[in-house]
Amino acid sequence: MSTATDAHAPNTKVMNRFDLTSRLIAKLKQEEAVIGGIGNTNFDLWAAGRRPQNFYMLGSMGLAFPIALGVALAQSERRVFALEGDGSLLMQLGCLSTIAAVAPKNLTMIVMDNGVYQITGAQPTPAAGVSDIIAIASGCGITNGAWAADEEDFERLVDQSLSGSGPALIAARIDEKPGVGTTRRDPVQIRERFMLGLGVRQAL
Repeated sequence: MSTATDAHAPNTKVMNRFDLTSRLIAKLKQEEAVIGGIGNTNFDLWAAGRRPQNFYMLGSMGLAFPIALGVALAQSERRVFALEGDGSLLMQLGCLSTIAAVAPKNLTMIVMDNGVYQITGAQPTPAAGVSDIIAIASGCGITNGAWAADEEDFERLVDQSLSGSGPALIAARIDEKPGVGTTRRDPVQIRERFMLGLGVRQAL
């Protein structure tokens, strides 16, 4: 991946989060773990195909990347993906430095950037239009990052991350359409399904 240098990423197509999430899920064949951030990010992950290796973060902004880091370190042979919105990432930018320092080879982070806090009323994020997520990540030490130019480029970057040595970060400009459906909001069941899916707990 190459590092973007233009803060506004003008050469990237505005895409749809559910479409990109569906494209990602379609490529996962080896029980890869996927951590979805709060709100529309995990709504679309839920709708794109419920897998026991999916974890749906509820109620806490910015924790998708830290949770994914923990999974990647605990199960270093499993490829781990984390899906996060730009607003949520802004709540936990420090995690990028931690991830860069630990440098898990099996972690890919995907940021869906629409420049707003969509779930609470589409208020612009403080960084909307002036900050480049890829440049920020690079400054934190994550050098394997790129903006997806379009859907085909997004798929290429996912394929590259599946066979590469991370950590990697893919950023995508997305529209403001709401997520598809609603995640079944039962944290206990979500946790139990995920633990079973990772093979760290046996079904009773």
